[in-house]
Amino acid sequence: MENTRRSFLKKVSAAGLGAAGLAMAGSANAATSVAEVPQKKKTAGKDDGKLRFGFIGTGSRCQEHINNVLAIPGNKIVAICDIQQGPIDSTLKHIAKFNVPAPKVYKGGEREFEHMLNNEEFDCVIIASPWEWHVPMSIAAMKAGVPYVGVEVSAANSLEECWDLVNVSEATGSHLNIMENVCYRRDCMAALNMVRQGLFGELLHATCGYEHDLRDVKFNDGTHYTYQPGGELRMGPTAYAEAQWRTNHSVHRNGDIYPTHGIGPVANCLDINRGNRFVALSSMATQSRGLHKFIVDNGGEHHPLANVRFNLGDIVTTMIKCANGQTVIVTHDTNSPRPYSLGFRIQGTEGLWMNDGDHVYVQGKSKPHRWDDSEPWFKQYDHKLWATHGDAAAEAGHGGMDYIMMYDFIQAIHDKRPAPMDCYDAAAWSAISALSEMSIARGGALVDFPDFTRGHWIHRQPAFAL
Repeated sequence: MENTRRSFLKKVSAAGLGAAGLAMAGSANAATSVAEVPQKKKTAGKDDGKLRFGFIGTGSRCQEHINNVLAIPGNKIVAICDIQQGPIDSTLKHIAKFNVPAPKVYKGGEREFEHMLNNEEFDCVIIASPWEWHVPMSIAAMKAGVPYVGVEVSAANSLEECWDLVNVSEATGSHLNIMENVCYRRDCMAALNMVRQGLFGELLHATCGYEHDLRDVKFNDGTHYTYQPGGELRMGPTAYAEAQWRTNHSVHRNGDIYPTHGIGPVANCLDINRGNRFVALSSMATQSRGLHKFIVDNGGEHHPLANVRFNLGDIVTTMIKCANGQTVIVTHDTNSPRPYSLGFRIQGTEGLWMNDGDHVYVQGKSKPHRWDDSEPWFKQYDHKLWATHGDAAAEAGHGGMDYIMMYDFIQAIHDKRPAPMDCYDAAAWSAISALSEMSIARGGALVDFPDFTRGHWIHRQPAFAL
């Protein structure tokens, strides 16, 4: 235990950038704070024919995206933006490995991204910042006339922010794409292929979630702490970039605050926003124990963070009802000791897939009452994106799905077609956070789901990865 405790106390000094980018200080203003950013008409000409990319947030997630943007021919990076010099320097060194021109750098104030957006010409801007900045930055990019905006997950934190993304995308004509990489996971795409070919019959039910032990990510000893009960938790500058902002969501919120990794692939299988939609949800949360226990176990009862009160329940369970009758259970669990799982289950009248255990059962094809291993099924129903580009994706992040996602997004930009996962998807998937918080605060009450398509879901056709 003593070795573990010493490791905990020293962790940040060796942590580097961690798993996230753009560690912004303070809180982002509401989306309306950038309403005054003038919409600028972007010129269509490109002197070399390459797509022009910009990046807001230069942590390791940004660098993963850069890998794929530069690995796909016909792209260049025009500018990057961050408020911290360390991530900028690391990203510039990373780009230099590709033997391409260095991008212009925007740094300094929290709103420096607005200067970048209004001074440069882009075909696409990708936002890999802390959650509270996703909407202000996305809106600023769309209002600046950027044709395609990719925003990391979750796209929004409140219902107001969800509507802001939809309204501004519709008003400006800019295509907002939520960068949900799990939708491009090879098994998820094979399962989607099986759904579309009718192997599971009419869909009835699905489960999914984000079950990932993030205690090590949320807490890292920096050079100092600042915490007042009921206020903001601030960690020292040497903490993981993600810990500098993510942990506060566990302090102040109680709901499924990170739903899109699970719900994105399920929504694609269920044709959400395209012939189906979420209509209501109910959520409940357990007591909050895991984060405090982790601090005490590893840092002692007198650790500076031992007096922090956490609102986030260790396990949050949400049930969603769909317009076409299906039910979905979504689980959020990031405070507990456990192996990683997204808990996928896609079940219909003829069979189902469960990713925990890698199980498939198809009535009339599988042996009665016996699971099949999923691998032979998924090889047979491998999605064409993977069958065609799997070799190129082999070295990319997250098992290759980052490459497949970027390839599909870039193809949409080249073809000038709608984003693969558009503003309505970003809003519907992200809204689970705010709605689950409302439901939990009301004792698990059923909460109506907004129709972000304003009724158009009835006639919209499936578009993802056709």
